[in-house]
Amino acid sequence: MAVVRATPANPTPGMVAAANEAGDQRSMPPELGPDSLAVLSGPTFLYANSLGDVPPGSIGGLVHLDTRLLSCWTLTVNGSELLALRAETIDHYSAQYVLTNPDLPGLPPNSLGVERLRYVGEGFHERVELRSFRPEPVRVELRLAVGVDFADLFEVKSVVRDRSAEITRDHAADGSELCFSYRNGDFRVQTRVCCQAPADRVEGDELIWDLELRPREQWQVDLHVPLPSGVGVVEPVRGDIADVIHGRADDPLRRWTEDRAVLRGDNQALERTVRRSRDDLAALRLDLEVKGQRIMLPGAGLPWFLAVFGRDTLITAYQTLVAGPTLAKGALLALARLQGDRCDDFTDEEPGKILHEVRSGELTRNGTKPYGPYYGSADATQLWLILLSEYWRWTGDDETVRRLRDNALAALRWIDEYGDRDGDGYVEYGTRSPEGLGNQCWRDSPDGVCFADGRIPVLPLATSDIQGYTYDAKIRLAELFDGPLANRALARRLRDEAGTLHERFNRDFWIEERGGYYAVALDGDKNVVDAKTSSMGHLLWSGIVPRERADAVVRQLMSPDMFSGWGIRTLSREESLYNAVGYHLGTVWPHDNSIAALGLARYGYRAEANRISLALFEAAEQFGHRLPEALTGFARERMVFAVPYPTACSPQAWAAGTPLALVRAMLGLNPIDGRLALDPDIPEELGRITADRVRAFGQEWGVEAVCTSGHVRLQPS
Repeated sequence: MAVVRATPANPTPGMVAAANEAGDQRSMPPELGPDSLAVLSGPTFLYANSLGDVPPGSIGGLVHLDTRLLSCWTLTVNGSELLALRAETIDHYSAQYVLTNPDLPGLPPNSLGVERLRYVGEGFHERVELRSFRPEPVRVELRLAVGVDFADLFEVKSVVRDRSAEITRDHAADGSELCFSYRNGDFRVQTRVCCQAPADRVEGDELIWDLELRPREQWQVDLHVPLPSGVGVVEPVRGDIADVIHGRADDPLRRWTEDRAVLRGDNQALERTVRRSRDDLAALRLDLEVKGQRIMLPGAGLPWFLAVFGRDTLITAYQTLVAGPTLAKGALLALARLQGDRCDDFTDEEPGKILHEVRSGELTRNGTKPYGPYYGSADATQLWLILLSEYWRWTGDDETVRRLRDNALAALRWIDEYGDRDGDGYVEYGTRSPEGLGNQCWRDSPDGVCFADGRIPVLPLATSDIQGYTYDAKIRLAELFDGPLANRALARRLRDEAGTLHERFNRDFWIEERGGYYAVALDGDKNVVDAKTSSMGHLLWSGIVPRERADAVVRQLMSPDMFSGWGIRTLSREESLYNAVGYHLGTVWPHDNSIAALGLARYGYRAEANRISLALFEAAEQFGHRLPEALTGFARERMVFAVPYPTACSPQAWAAGTPLALVRAMLGLNPIDGRLALDPDIPEELGRITADRVRAFGQEWGVEAVCTSGHVRLQPS
């Protein structure tokens, strides 16, 4: 009998998963429609369709800390759903829906004006307002159907376990409250729907108001779903619903954003995109408790990834250092506190390893899923070291670097002792958990790493991007040991190791055929995995590419087979598995392109970096100045608009960080020896760019640049 070998698509053959098969992940937005809207505040969000409804059985609902508190929330008038006139989010946490009635018995169309105002903060708040435009009194039955399934977010993405027999109800007889409770061992959760104007009747889980409206009479009801006690939202907005919607309530977000660098420019699209990025990063902030540690970091993305991710958080912090060091310092300290300290097969934890993902739902808390936290990432540890270095370069904060000395040494030991699984000098990955990830680089879908002919390689894999990060981390760590960490012998050793890795990598990963390019990986048999991918942009960013090969790499990245017109595709069109709508098989990821742009600028390919930047800023205009997680890889020459990936998170942290990284690449802004160095190359289409309150070395700086000239000045504190 042939031995089944582990691959990213089947990483633990013969092992039985701890949970039932998840099945195909369901897509968004088809169930809610393309006009679906979300309101968001930290780990809390509500997804609904254009009417403001959450139909039963859909992926919508109110979710807090990975648990769905509402799975149905539908409003009807006289037994019929309403008609949408317009719906818009106001701020990331608030939305307004304007509706009317269809043609109903005794109620002609457009007889009622219906508004739904909602926001999330310390719970979910909604105000429903009805206004009659009839010249005579009308009788209206307003019905709100409520459903609760307490599903774990992992189930919402796939198959929801039926908990109905275990959900208890304690609805108020006077119509003022619906109450649902669920308990499974130590996991307890409750949903309460509180009514400011009690319902006239309660039928099952439905609230019903029997109204008689006089001509032009207005009626309203306020509904409130409190959040479970504990940490979660960072400084939520509070106040009357109308005051929140119209901006009259105190908004902590505004205070948070006022402390960030301010960018202005001649190009309004650029300025608005950067402003939207700032607001989205604020919206994604989480205040969580993990292993007794309180951490405040941005969640990775709405709706599926409102949780702390090591890789996503670290890259986002790197992208946004130009706007201030607060996020980077928080990421370094929080992830250091949660650094691995033992070997655990179920969670892929190892000493010194930086976590991949943290979850809070029932499946994690009862041990079915390994996410409390999960360590299945082979690149987060190197990225933590890279961020530590970049934070120090921007701040000169020797004290924080020294405080994290032991964590840095532990991360280095992980790279050399656990990351390099077979002692060949490369960091490889392969999960030991039945619930573990098959691919543990950023291309983490089961087919995200493939051969040019479509075959899936055997594990363990040493991907090229991870080797580039490892090289960069050792070079940077040597700089820290020459400086605040004061160990010159170790610094010399690290530079020697980096030099050896550079030489071996460029021997083993380089492919001369097809114009010359870098392989995406070496597989478990040390075969070259020969697909052309966007990982080559990460290699430029890390500096592991020799100057004499840079031209070939850039030609590959900017060729029509890889550059779609909106950005660099994750996989070349030449390859067998190319799919313009494949998650890592030909889509265009903004964060991936921001890393490539920084790499291109590093090697002096400013025109190519600008081409990427302009394309992404133009794409952002088409999505309300917000870049989605990923775009499809359709060629721009065949499309008059950019097309998002069907289940793209939006907002998403490293997509939100992308505009700041692109601006940094255009400005050529880098901290050098206690000062900010500026080397601008700004496309004519963008004109002048100015930035105030840029923080570096404990001071604030002002930057102004146009085309290839500019200046940096210290600003008064």
